[in-house]
Amino acid sequence: MQPRIPNITMLLPEVTQSLMALGAAVKKETGVPSKTLGMVHLRASQINGCSVCVDMHARALRNEGETDERLISISAWRDAPYFTDAERAALALTEEGTRIADKSEAVSDEIWREAARHYDDRALSVLTLHIGMINLWNRLNIITRQVAGEWLKSDAAKKWQQENAAALAAR
Repeated sequence: MQPRIPNITMLLPEVTQSLMALGAAVKKETGVPSKTLGMVHLRASQINGCSVCVDMHARALRNEGETDERLISISAWRDAPYFTDAERAALALTEEGTRIADKSEAVSDEIWREAARHYDDRALSVLTLHIGMINLWNRLNIITRQVAGEWLKSDAAKKWQQENAAALAAR
């Protein structure tokens, strides 16, 4: 598989910096554990088939100390015993927020109420923004056929990562 164009982050650095700044601003907000947000990113990326983001977020979760059982089971979270009720609510919201065209009511009141049982309005805002942002990143990578792990190996990526280390840490 070959990318259709170079990674958008290299071609449009100002746009990418804006997206990264949005991600950094949202990450500063509290109320949702970092590992939960990582699971949100991984699950949406699995649904969308974004190999770049599946690879990236699985590695990031592992680096945060996530267990193999949980990483392996995220796609089957409903049937796996490894997740808290709050994590399940976040994953359910992620799935419905990612699959918005699959039903007439994109995000059901039932799923929203369950998420609201575990997260206040500020945390729900953080979750919603993260769901939207990971779906955007997935689409950018999928449309341009970016290859998991390839861009990270390039000299340009290493330079870009050094220049944008703070924003990347916030993403």
